[in-house]
Order: sequence, then C-alpha cells, then structure tokens
Amino acid sequence: MQRKFLTNLGLLLFLNLLIKPVWIFGIDLTVQRTVGVADYGFYFVILNFSFLFNILLDLGITNFNNRNIAQNNHLLNKHFSGILVVKLLLGLFYLLVAFSIALILRYNPAQFRLLGWLALNQFLLSFILYLRSNISGFLMFKTDSMLSVLDRFLMILFCGTLLFGHVTETRFKIEWFVYSQTAAYSITALIAFIIVVKKAHFRKLNWNLPFFMMIMKQSFPFALLVLLMTFYNRLDPVMLESLLSEKVGNEQAGIYASGFRLLDAANMIAYLFSVLLVPIFSKMIKNKQPVEKILKLSFTLIITLAIIVAVGSFFYGHEMIALLYDAHIEASTQVFKLLILGFIAVSCTYIFGTLLTANGNLKQLNYIALAGLLINFILNYILIPKYLAAGSAISSLITQATMAIAQIIMTQRIFKFHINYRYLATLLLFVVGVISFNLISRNLVIHWSFLSPGLSWLGDFGLMLAGSVVLAVVLRLWSFGAFVKILTEDRR
Repeated sequence: MQRKFLTNLGLLLFLNLLIKPVWIFGIDLTVQRTVGVADYGFYFVILNFSFLFNILLDLGITNFNNRNIAQNNHLLNKHFSGILVVKLLLGLFYLLVAFSIALILRYNPAQFRLLGWLALNQFLLSFILYLRSNISGFLMFKTDSMLSVLDRFLMILFCGTLLFGHVTETRFKIEWFVYSQTAAYSITALIAFIIVVKKAHFRKLNWNLPFFMMIMKQSFPFALLVLLMTFYNRLDPVMLESLLSEKVGNEQAGIYASGFRLLDAANMIAYLFSVLLVPIFSKMIKNKQPVEKILKLSFTLIITLAIIVAVGSFFYGHEMIALLYDAHIEASTQVFKLLILGFIAVSCTYIFGTLLTANGNLKQLNYIALAGLLINFILNYILIPKYLAAGSAISSLITQATMAIAQIIMTQRIFKFHINYRYLATLLLFVVGVISFNLISRNLVIHWSFLSPGLSWLGDFGLMLAGSVVLAVVLRLWSFGAFVKILTEDRR
C-alpha cells in the first residue's frame, strides 16, 4: 500500500501542479484584477453562501460511499441506481433551502441570479465528487487523477478564451466566470458518469424508499461532519458581509479572498493526500493491516511541505501579495500571513482526520467539528467589527489549530500508537531550521543579476527553499533511499 500511495500521489501532484497553478494565478487572479475587488468580493460572498448548504446536496453520501465501496466493491452494482435518484432529490431540496434563506436575508435580484448559477455549479460539483468516490473506491487512482484536473483544464480553456482571445468587445464580467465553471463541470460530470455506468452495469433509475432510508441512516454521521466543517471553513467571508455595511463588507470579503487565494492553492495539494488515503486506510483497516507505517509516511511528507510553505510564505508574504495584486497590498498581506500559518494545522487534519473517518470514528469527529464551529463563530463575532478581514483570519488560524490538536489527540487515544519522541524532536529541529533559513535569507545582500530589482527576493526565497529541502534530507525526514525501496517493492 505504501508503494500504491507514493506512485499515485506522484501522479496526482504532477497533474495538479501542471494545471491548478495556471487556473489560480493565470485565470482566477486575472478575473479578480479585471472585475475589481468589490465585484469579486460580491461573487466570493455568494460563492461561500452557496457552500454553506452544500451538505444538503450529499448528506455524507460521498464520504460514506468512498469508504464503503473501497471495502465492498460489489456493492456498486446494487447501490448506484438508487443513489442517483437520491442525489437528484437532494439537489432539489438544496435549491429550495438556499433560495429560501436568501429570501429571508433579502437578497436583491442580482444576488439571486448569481446564486442560481452557483447553486447549479454546486450540484454538478457534488455529483462529480460522488462519481469519483466510486472510481477511487475501486482504487482506480490514475483515472481519478485525470478527472481531478479535467474541470480546471476546461475552465482554463473557456475563461482564457474570454479573457485573452479578443472574442468580445465587452469587458469581462464576473458572470462569465461562473458560466465557464458551469460548462466545465457539466462536461466533467458526463465523462465521469460514463466511466461509472460501465463499472456499475447501470440500466435505469430505481426509487426504493427502504434503500433511501438505509443510505440516509448510514451516511448521516458523515453528513453532519461535512456540514460542521463546511460552516467553520466557509463562515468567515459570509460573516464579514453580514457584520459590516454592504460596501465595506464586500470590500473586506475581497481582501480576505486575496489573502485566501494562496492558502486555497496550498490546500488543493494537501487535499490530494486525503483523496488517496480514505480508500487506502479503509481497505487496510477492514483487512486488519497495520496503518502506522503509511500514516507516518504520509504525515512526514505533508508536514515537512506544510512547514516550508507556511513559514516561507509568512516571511515573504508581502512580496508574494505585491507580485499578485496592485491594490490593498498591506491589508491582504496581513490576512495572508495569518491564514497561511493555518496551513500546517489543515495539513494535519487531512491525515489524522482522514484516518479517523476511515476507521468510522464519526461521533468523535463531529464533537470536534462542533467545537470548531462554535470557536470560529464566537471569534468572528468579536474580532470582525474591530479588525475587519484580519480579525476573520485570526479566527480561522485559531480554529484550525484547535481542530488539528484535537484530532491528533483523538487518534492517539483510539489507535494507541507508540509515541516516537525522537521523531517529534526531529520535527521541532526542522521547524527551527526553516525559521532560521528564512531569517538568514531575508538579511542576505546578494545581487541576483538575472532577476529584475522588483523580483530579487525570489533568489533569496529560492535559497531558503534549497536549504530547507537539504535540511529535511539531512534530518532523514525525506529519505530518497527509503522512497526508492518502497517504489521497487513487490506489487501486492
């Protein structure tokens, strides 16, 4: 399983690093610059509002299905038709709830129009994730890897044509951005559907009330967990818009989005670990195989990357934001520096939370997530009026750190792993080393002749990265010999 994890993680990382940076920095960033902070903030608030009710589209079915199909492949033929009907009904229920709440909040016609398209996109995305859960449940990781970037690849084509193709004389509108997403999600959903239909030998839709009740009962703990996590992860911009005046709220939401973009890019990479680990952990636990080795391998890989990225981005945050934006630089930098430190905590939850999910410890995870939601809401309510977007970033950092610590403690209590104090000391030494490399590189006086004056910091940043990677190898956190041994072991 370690070999399967490493090889498929390599493919996933390659495809995502090839496609998603182009999407984030070439398309999404250009869209924000083109339409302006206020218009993008308007979109960002409605987007996060649509996310708040996303669980109603799925009710935990995707997470339940991923674990269930990985442990019982034969159930795909039995469950697929019934779950399709359930997903369609949940889509209608989601629309009803989202528009009802928007009506209560007195959304204006422009907000309703945008919400309608974003709600459709949420349905398509949820449908894609369900279809992919079947594919990854069969451990078809290469196919799943291609599907994981297909929607973004198509969005790059569609938005790139509208932004740079001179196909229209009208200035790019935020609505076009949303329409492009709809088209990309639709095509990806169709391709994924065809792949799963062939595996499931699907013939026709089949409504079965007892089956519906069984699925709802078994997936409810997953649904509650996703709901709570969605709220404490997506509540920040919504509360910014709610607690501040409309003009200030949209502007601050736009600033928060500017600081959040790089964290979101990093999270996309960390999320790939959980995509692979849910079915792998689930299968290993069912077969009563020890998970400690693959847990340590995956955690070591992600935590070293997270430390380098988070600490480096904190020290060079101003330069990074100034490279991407030309307005609200200081405010966006402050938000970004706070948010990016939370990436270390988020990376931990992608490993330990995934293991607890695969082991079926949903009750404990739900208690932890509920605590996170309460912490996030209270801190936002206190900090936003005084510190605006930065207050929301502080809230997010504290919440994420609390969630990571709680999940690590819970994992230790349930699995009773041997605590390797030498390993923990090595990690602490690595953190100190990375901080030191950043401090040293920030104070270097080196003339990088091949870089323009405004980009000279990239040379210093590169030195810091090189030193951090060498340190990881010296401390044997990254052992290329061990990686080669795993990759060349007998395929089982």
